[in-house]
Amino acid sequence: MKTYLSVALTAFGISFLFCVILIPVLKKVGAGQNILSYVKEHQSKSGTPTMGGLAFVLAATVSALLFFDKLTRPAAVTLAVGLAYMTVGFLDDILKKIRRQNLGLKAWQKLLFQAMVAAFSGIYALKSGFTSLHVPFFNVTVDLGNWAFLWTFFVFIATVNAVNLTDGLDGLAAGASIPLFFFLGALAVILSGNKELATVSFSLVGALGAYLLFNAPKASVFMGDTGSLSLGGFVASIASFTGNALYVAVIGVVFVFSVVSVIIQVVYFKATGGKRVFLMSAHHHFQQKGYSESKIAYAYFCVTLVVGALCVLFIL
Repeated sequence: MKTYLSVALTAFGISFLFCVILIPVLKKVGAGQNILSYVKEHQSKSGTPTMGGLAFVLAATVSALLFFDKLTRPAAVTLAVGLAYMTVGFLDDILKKIRRQNLGLKAWQKLLFQAMVAAFSGIYALKSGFTSLHVPFFNVTVDLGNWAFLWTFFVFIATVNAVNLTDGLDGLAAGASIPLFFFLGALAVILSGNKELATVSFSLVGALGAYLLFNAPKASVFMGDTGSLSLGGFVASIASFTGNALYVAVIGVVFVFSVVSVIIQVVYFKATGGKRVFLMSAHHHFQQKGYSESKIAYAYFCVTLVVGALCVLFIL
């Protein structure tokens, strides 16, 4: 426990320092966010620096490397995946800046990259024997066998997009990710005994905690795709390589809700010839209904925290 507290505190300090250094640099180079025109409530945020994900991803990586007893292959792959997603997200954010619009990489380009990483991770999981799957709320573990490849592939695609879709309000994705990584770290130790991946999880808890000081409403910096894609990659890797992917769907129910709400919206819109279930994406829908960004972000955090605590209580 001392190690996990230490890695979290170290990551917090490094992330805070990186944010203090990075934000003025992003402002100086004009790395401001282009706000979608239909989100009227956010027009005042136009120009807020983005790519803040660089700070907490790099801080978490450095902190984890400092506290590893040894750099195991699962930990190395997890860090590589997180940094790879950070890189493609950074490229996407850079293109948005150059084009001066909220459009960077094309959808098929993002999906192709995600598919490549997901396929690599699926093959790695299968070849390394990470085929077990722990079932939440039941003392049951199933072996997926060769199906582990397809399952891991699906987990990566779903998780990365879920986190990316949730990143739409100040403090929302970062706030909900903190308890998610906390409980993924706890589960990695309790169910899998994987101390290295637990170290990565707790380093992200600390790094995100410091970043949230700058991202809470009103945000001084946004994580951008640089951060959201990377967070999704870290979640998918840690969960898949410890057999806890189903826990992501339960503890990360707010992220699942973001994806499901979009699917419902699209299907219903096409089926009814233009009618909508939600006014906008789920979090913007709540905002349109009069809830403040702070209240929505706090609700997402609380739901994740409570569900995560229940999951752990059922296995203790």
